[in-house]
Amino acid sequence: MKLSHSQRPFRPIAAAMLSAMLVIAGCAGNNNGNAAANNTAGNQPASAAPEVQKLSVVTSFYPLYYLTSEIGGEHVEVTNLISSGVEPHDWTPKSQDLNKASKAELFLYHGAGLETWVEDFTKGLSGDSAVMVKAMSEGIDLIEGEEDEDEDSHDHSHEDEHHHAIDPHTWVSPKSVLVLAQNVKNSLIAADADNAAVYEQNYTALHGKLTTLDKDYAEKLGAVKQKNIVVSHEAFGYLARDYGLNQVSIMGLNPDAEPRAQDILKIAKFVKENDVKYIFFEELVSDQLAVMLANEAKVETMVLNPLEGLTKEQEKAGITYLNLMQSNLQNLVQALQ
Repeated sequence: MKLSHSQRPFRPIAAAMLSAMLVIAGCAGNNNGNAAANNTAGNQPASAAPEVQKLSVVTSFYPLYYLTSEIGGEHVEVTNLISSGVEPHDWTPKSQDLNKASKAELFLYHGAGLETWVEDFTKGLSGDSAVMVKAMSEGIDLIEGEEDEDEDSHDHSHEDEHHHAIDPHTWVSPKSVLVLAQNVKNSLIAADADNAAVYEQNYTALHGKLTTLDKDYAEKLGAVKQKNIVVSHEAFGYLARDYGLNQVSIMGLNPDAEPRAQDILKIAKFVKENDVKYIFFEELVSDQLAVMLANEAKVETMVLNPLEGLTKEQEKAGITYLNLMQSNLQNLVQALQ
């Protein structure tokens, strides 16, 4: 017997409606659960990465800032005490610098007499500071500063408070920078062992670049005919020692020293007798003496950067220590052909 339309069972429809109601109820329950979970998580997106806890490091001058930034990467927050455009020999710390270092976890300075202020500085750190203090020049074979006994070649008329018994300018030589980089890496690990693997990895990458730079310096400077470099500031002793050059400087280890007229004439004579074509000057101090000597000897001038810091223009342009070292090599090769 065929049932009429009004007599057909309603069970399939009822079952469908019941399923829909259960789905709706389930969704409402899930939404409440998600809301509770979101509240517990502080309404943070599920995909948000945890914030990296950075090691706070203060460095005394630019080369150490560069090395620390490269090796530390995203795990360090580096503050450099000396601003861009400031010559380190002219800089002295202020109270805010002590405050920065006191709050840091690691303070890296070069040593070897560069930071003449560092002993008093570390004594002035706040009593509750837990900062770890490390000298980075450890392990480098240091050069004693030249002190001429001939009074005609050196002005003894006044004492210089920045006088160095040791030449501190290690970082101008790739061979020395390789040691500085290793010391920076070891210091970061000592202060933050949890990220040792990251520091080792970043150090290995930087070590490769510095090793390539060292090989380039050795190969190209080994091939030049002229071995004499005449510079305004006696900052290239390690470069000269490590790559077979002879440094002749207008001023001493401190770029503020003032040579006498007979010093200029003596070096001008050396330039003419040894067929030197260029007098090197640097960017963070006046080029007046280099230009004076070049005019006297009838030669050209060229930049040889002591890499003690960046100019504001270089910092803005993203120039790095490695870029400047490569530029120095290019200028040396051109001048010493």
